[in-house]
Amino acid sequence: MLTLPVVALPSPVHDNLDTIAQLRERSEHGVSVHQRMFETVATRLGRPRSAYALAVCVVGWIAYNSVAPRMGWVELDAPPFFWLQGSVSLLAAFTAILVLVAQTRQRTEEDERAHLDLQVNLLAEQKTTKIIALLEELRRDMPDVPDRDDPVARALQEEVDPHAVQSAVKR
Repeated sequence: MLTLPVVALPSPVHDNLDTIAQLRERSEHGVSVHQRMFETVATRLGRPRSAYALAVCVVGWIAYNSVAPRMGWVELDAPPFFWLQGSVSLLAAFTAILVLVAQTRQRTEEDERAHLDLQVNLLAEQKTTKIIALLEELRRDMPDVPDRDDPVARALQEEVDPHAVQSAVKR
């Protein structure tokens, strides 16, 4: 078995991990019992063994009801297996609802994370712009450093308008 060495993480990393855990906990705190139940059932139905179980049940149902008259057993559902069709259709509708309920919450969480990412990215862009401006100002004020025109640094000092970027992306 491979054991990984324990590495001491810097404090900002711990702070970020704590913040992420708090955001996740806050998100989970508002979830109702019914929502959790639906998501648990959807998670369990979304596993391969559920597909295998359904296939075994359908094949078993068809096999039993096909063989039952010849063996003298009670036939539960004669071909074309109306009860089986109804049961599978009901299961499909129920599964679709479970998936939609789970996806709705996931989409809401994704929207919240995307909004947070956007806010953090805009703030980081503003900070980066300010740092570049301060570095350029320091470079101009230092007597030992030759003053030169840097068009890239000048362009990076300008704050980015998110609306302009969004319009450019759409085009």
